Amino acid sequence: MSMATDAAPAPRLKLRWAALPVALRRALQFLMLIAAWEAYTRFSGVDPLIFPPPLQVGQALVEGWTSGRLAQATLTTLQLLALSLAIGMGLALIFTVLSRVSTFADDAVELFTSMLNPLPSVAMLPIALIWFGLNVNALIFVVVNAVLWPVTLALSTGFRTVNQTLVNVGRNIGLSWWRMITDVLFPAALPHTMTGIKTGLGYGWRTIIAAELVFGVSGAKSGLGNFLNDARYFLRTDEVFAGIISVALIGITLELVLAAIERRTIVRWGMKQQSSTQTTR
Repeated sequence: MSMATDAAPAPRLKLRWAALPVALRRALQFLMLIAAWEAYTRFSGVDPLIFPPPLQVGQALVEGWTSGRLAQATLTTLQLLALSLAIGMGLALIFTVLSRVSTFADDAVELFTSMLNPLPSVAMLPIALIWFGLNVNALIFVVVNAVLWPVTLALSTGFRTVNQTLVNVGRNIGLSWWRMITDVLFPAALPHTMTGIKTGLGYGWRTIIAAELVFGVSGAKSGLGNFLNDARYFLRTDEVFAGIISVALIGITLELVLAAIERRTIVRWGMKQQSSTQTTR
């Protein structure tokens, strides 16, 4: 028998997708998406005015940010979102505290939450236009409505599910109702609070872009929705794609910022376990 026949077969290198690092997997999927996009625009014969190739979109994206148009639009939208988020969270905290000290307020908050939380905030656009007109106040009203109810629901759930032993200890040592809320209930409800903020931020981000698209104005300066609307109006499709990519990237960035805050606070303090996705990063 020959030496080649006796030799053991060489081990085959098996590359398992799941064994690759998460960042590498996502980078490869992004490159596959760009390659498929480029192949479609190159070989399908589609008009670049309708579906521009990735290089043209990339140039529009760079030009938009370097000229300051996208940066200014993003800053305007983020300022409105931050203001609306602060108002919504403040109102949610007030509603939750009131519902804790008054049964009437608890019933009212539960009624409004059950009615308005499932309602898409875009449905509030007509009434916002009637009440406030075509201005920035209407935008803030709609976004506050998008943020307020999910945060209120999360805070209320957090307050209701606090360990009863902690509540009893607070009562036994004679804490006032205000100190019971600030020293016992609110700290214990932090995981639910963070979940509510993440949900409210996601709803608020989607709502403000949709509202700007419909309103077309956001005060004296234009936001990202208005940027998209202008690009569509003048058939600058590459700028429409650049705006959509910017909206997506900013949304991802906001989620990463909140995830980092969550890891440095409630996860580090042992109030919540780190998710498997965050662990593999």
